[in-house]
Amino acid sequence: MIIFWKERLVMLAVPKTGTSAYAKALADRAGLIVQDPPELKHAPVYRYNRFFRPMLEKVGADHMDMMAVVREPVSWLGSWYRYRQRPFLDGKPGSTKSVTFDEFVRAYCMDQRPAFANVGSQAKFVEPRPNGTKVSHLFQYEDQPKILGFLEDRLQTKITLPQVNVSPSMPLELTGATRDLLAQTCPDEFTIWRSAKGAL
Repeated sequence: MIIFWKERLVMLAVPKTGTSAYAKALADRAGLIVQDPPELKHAPVYRYNRFFRPMLEKVGADHMDMMAVVREPVSWLGSWYRYRQRPFLDGKPGSTKSVTFDEFVRAYCMDQRPAFANVGSQAKFVEPRPNGTKVSHLFQYEDQPKILGFLEDRLQTKITLPQVNVSPSMPLELTGATRDLLAQTCPDEFTIWRSAKGAL
């Protein structure tokens, strides 16, 4: 999570959407960057609403705009799959070394996901709260020029993005049946991605 105090803007860090690169590029520009623990670094709207919003309001921010980036669901799952191929996870329940990408996505579609496929939900991450706390600027990961343009205009600064946490490249193949299963069991993931036009 990146907080720009003067501009009253919070950038939520949806996992696997490139926010680490923005945090590095804007380290000197941000008022606060939450890097650890992961539960706070990647705080979804509900956790921001519970912990960060009250804190910011107490020090004078009666309103903060929130922005977030979401990724096309198959691409997002592909990034998770590649990330969990790391040698660090070898032999652990979260490793994807012993499964194909197709098997990984099918496991993600289960009611009870195994550890290696338990990677959360982008739709749940940005879900609005009953008190009105919500993401006001939602972008598609694939439209980096629009994200950069928004931030450069809002922050009045030029941004050069470094490459950070890039997962190794590898072929990611899905059968048509698995793509259909994902669309049928996780429709909200596709709906929220299609709705991401920069403002809600």
